[in-house]
Amino acid sequence: MTRFVQAFVLVLMAAMLSGCGYNTIQAKDESVKAAWSQVLNVYKRRADLVPNLVATVKGYASHEQQVLTQVTNARAKVGSINVNADDPASLAQFQQAQGELQGALNRLLVVSENYPQLKADQNFLQLQAQLEGTENRITVERQRYIGTVQDYNTYIRQFPTNLTAMMFGYKPKPNFTVENEAQIQEAPKVEFGEPAQQPQQQQPQQQPQQQPAPANG
Repeated sequence: MTRFVQAFVLVLMAAMLSGCGYNTIQAKDESVKAAWSQVLNVYKRRADLVPNLVATVKGYASHEQQVLTQVTNARAKVGSINVNADDPASLAQFQQAQGELQGALNRLLVVSENYPQLKADQNFLQLQAQLEGTENRITVERQRYIGTVQDYNTYIRQFPTNLTAMMFGYKPKPNFTVENEAQIQEAPKVEFGEPAQQPQQQQPQQQPQQQPAPANG
């Protein structure tokens, strides 16, 4: 009899938890973790391309030491961060470091435009293509992660799921912010060059004066 009661209680609790969204919370939480793993994978792929890219550029433009150092330091900073995606401050630090690395890589590619032999190097071309593809994957995986977190956060805030989430300690997760948010919020600067020449106004044409009719002789 006791075992029957225990089994009945377990079945009842399972039904209550399922009805309150517990199982769905678990599924959505796992989806967020999987999406985050993909984000880390593509960011790591970009970081892995940096040493070969720096070495290739250095072979043709060794005196561009400042740019090369910036890329190397930015890559080292990314590797030193032990990010916790559930901590808003940690996620913001991670995003800032990744943005710095992206900016340094962009400056490196701009510098490479000044070296025709480097631009023709097959190894450099392959690395550049891989980097471009990786940047595209980063954009895709970031957006997928943003959508997954949004779906999770929306679900655990809904009633009565919010009660279940509160009971088991599930809280809204931080998300990526808009890159260059400060620049987006800042009003665009307008530079005035030489004033445009105004089209000359056409003078109204004067009506020809009518000649007096000749007097009849």
